[in-house]
Amino acid sequence: MDKILITGYSGFVGSHLLGALDSLENVNLLGRAAPTKCNKHLKANIDAQSVYTSVLEQVDVVVHIAARVHVMSDNAANPLEEFRAVNTEGTLNLAKQAVASGVKRFIFVSSIKVNGESTTDKEAFSSADKPNPVDPYGISKAEAEEQLLALAKETGLEVVIIRPPLVYGEGVKANFASLMKLVGKGLPLPFRAINRNRRSLVSVYNLVDLIKVCIDHPSAANQTFLVSDDNDLSTAEMVALMAKVQGKANLSLPVPLFCFNLAGKVFGKQSVVDRLVGSLQVDIEHTKSTLNWQPPYSVEAGFKLSAHRA
Repeated sequence: MDKILITGYSGFVGSHLLGALDSLENVNLLGRAAPTKCNKHLKANIDAQSVYTSVLEQVDVVVHIAARVHVMSDNAANPLEEFRAVNTEGTLNLAKQAVASGVKRFIFVSSIKVNGESTTDKEAFSSADKPNPVDPYGISKAEAEEQLLALAKETGLEVVIIRPPLVYGEGVKANFASLMKLVGKGLPLPFRAINRNRRSLVSVYNLVDLIKVCIDHPSAANQTFLVSDDNDLSTAEMVALMAKVQGKANLSLPVPLFCFNLAGKVFGKQSVVDRLVGSLQVDIEHTKSTLNWQPPYSVEAGFKLSAHRA
């Protein structure tokens, strides 16, 4: 079995990955939180200065999940530089030290934001698209991808890039969890008319399964993979499914779309409204055909598991 180094193991995706591994005997961990069990642990930040050689020794594969994550309201004086410090410069520092330590493969969990923010009135995003990041988070991830691929050409390191859209599952926080809780209270919500948009989502269970496949699949080397549950939903369908898995009646009301757009303009929340009523779809045919992979969990199964602790 390959020896693996995992970063971001205490976060939402990383903790689910640890729980899905058969054994932690060959797993090293890099991060600030104290782990309960592993082969070796180094407490350190992801940045351009830290030295990681002690946890890279004899490692075959790095799974790099740690990142400065996207937030709705970023109060940093220079958000792009803050994101670059971790997501770009820190990632490249880790990758270069991985090469020097003899690591064979570097799996980078990136973001669909590298492709862009929306596919409303457009084709679904694909892995062949030219990067078109808009916000600092997406830009920092795109720059990291570019530099990792350049490093791969220079050194022979196998780089695998995975770009997930919104990730959900048991223990998720933020907007998905808030919406699940609202639906679970049986309150009438104004989303029934938002039925023509399409959103690609990925359960953490499907994302973790793909990461595990990419650890040793020979065809994964130097590829970029988009990932989803392969069943895109409108906002109305999402709310209806949330109600179904929680045993609640779907009480959504058909509030016209122009009301959302008007509210977005009045309250300065148009970007929030755009995400609510717009589309973001990903095409995962390249992922499925290259790896002979299918998402093992349906959307309904993923929602049921998410509702468990919503």
